[in-house]
Amino acid sequence: MRFDPELGTPLARHSRPTLCRSPWLALLNAVMALGTNKGELIRHAEKPWASATFSGTRHTIALRFTGAEAIAAGEQLIAVIPDHEFTLPGQLVADAVVTEVEHLAEPQAALSLEVELLLLED
Repeated sequence: MRFDPELGTPLARHSRPTLCRSPWLALLNAVMALGTNKGELIRHAEKPWASATFSGTRHTIALRFTGAEAIAAGEQLIAVIPDHEFTLPGQLVADAVVTEVEHLAEPQAALSLEVELLLLED
């Protein structure tokens, strides 16, 4: 049996604190997998989002794909992400949009992109 150290009383079994974790890491892993893990994370931002009936988070993920093979993987990500069915525990991806794409030729061929995703709590 566990005891509350401040009160010296037993803790109920169900009183263990529950951890509320953001889904950002699972989301990032899923997005990176769509690019066959050939992209480099440049940045990630997360903001709370709510409407009258739903709540969730809006995520912005910036990636860079360097080299011909990686660029092809990035272009594949661009093609599939808007219609991809994500499976994230407790979350529904309501919207996934590529908001920015930049092809770079020098000093090495690269593709930079930014994706915005809206996650709703399931």
